[in-house]
Amino acid sequence: MGEFWPVADVLAYLCGSWQVRRSVRDLASGDEGDFAGTTVFSALPERGLLHTELGTFTWLGVPRPAERTLRFLPGGTPGTADVRFGDGRPFHDLDLTSGHHVADHPCSADLYRGEFTVQDANHWRTVWRVGGPTKDLVLNTEYARVS
Repeated sequence: MGEFWPVADVLAYLCGSWQVRRSVRDLASGDEGDFAGTTVFSALPERGLLHTELGTFTWLGVPRPAERTLRFLPGGTPGTADVRFGDGRPFHDLDLTSGHHVADHPCSADLYRGEFTVQDANHWRTVWRVGGPTKDLVLNTEYARVS
């Protein structure tokens, strides 16, 4: 992998619209799917960003509408974020000051480990590895800023 692109303020960097492409692979079954859509990071009235993702998820050849909402709130250190689900439950922290971050999220007996990499001013990616008794997945997501 190439060099990382440091981000002084993750909320300022993410603000705006992004094209999203995500591949999903079930390592246990070999099944694959993909998501294509957009993510918009818009200002929340109380500080932070509302992350709204809309698109189409195709699994085993069957396309379905898909959406999710997250809240990116100011983190404990300047320039970082506290990422929460739409209902306010904690998800993970996010610190891109080095251009790279790894975060964990326990979900029941499974563990989600996310690796975040900033490539440049207009491109970043995440790789989530999900492992445990109920899931064995890899989710690769590429984000490209909409100009």
